[in-house]
Amino acid sequence: MQLFRESPWYRQIAARMYTLWPLKALGTAAFMIVFFWAYFAVLRNPLSPVTVMPLTWLDTAIPVTSLAFPFYASLWVYVSLPVAFMKDIRAMLAFGAWMALMCLLCLGIFWLLPTGVPPAGIDWRLYPEMAVIKDVDTGGNACPSLHVASAVFAAVWLGRIFDCVGAPPFVRWLSWLHCLAILWSTVATRQHVVLDVLAGTVVGVIFGLAGLYHALRTAPERRI
Repeated sequence: MQLFRESPWYRQIAARMYTLWPLKALGTAAFMIVFFWAYFAVLRNPLSPVTVMPLTWLDTAIPVTSLAFPFYASLWVYVSLPVAFMKDIRAMLAFGAWMALMCLLCLGIFWLLPTGVPPAGIDWRLYPEMAVIKDVDTGGNACPSLHVASAVFAAVWLGRIFDCVGAPPFVRWLSWLHCLAILWSTVATRQHVVLDVLAGTVVGVIFGLAGLYHALRTAPERRI
């Protein structure tokens, strides 16, 4: 325990990453495999006709750019960081359980009330990076954006972890800026509209805070 309490914050993070790393790696990979299987199953088999989400003035104000693709794709690294930075298996299980509950809720909404983004009217061959996304994810499963909800969920937990290790404020701000960049990227790639982002943010905050509260109730000294 002295290693986690008295070392500089970056050494604490390094020690946390080493703790139970095979379990973290296998658990994260298994979660993502199951998630993608369920996500695409729902995307291809909606229960009813898909409702096209409306655009707002902000949607038209945010231009399409290939610069958004790295931030969009970085979600899968970002959401893996909280577990990678944890030292307590109970916190890891709580994170996974609440993330799974959030995903199940959103997938249920996608199946029962399917939504999609309107056609962008863009030749995606001009954006070869994003063309890959468009071929795989057809712009369905739109509202609430699970991409956004997952980023916000992870950001809430990362904020608490950085508090526990005594990280300087700039580290916490960088985490939230990364989260905001992911949110922006969902619109800049035309994978979502602004209303999807707003709904996903609400879902991510609610589940992130609820899961964190649950984890801290049983964590030693309220540290995760």
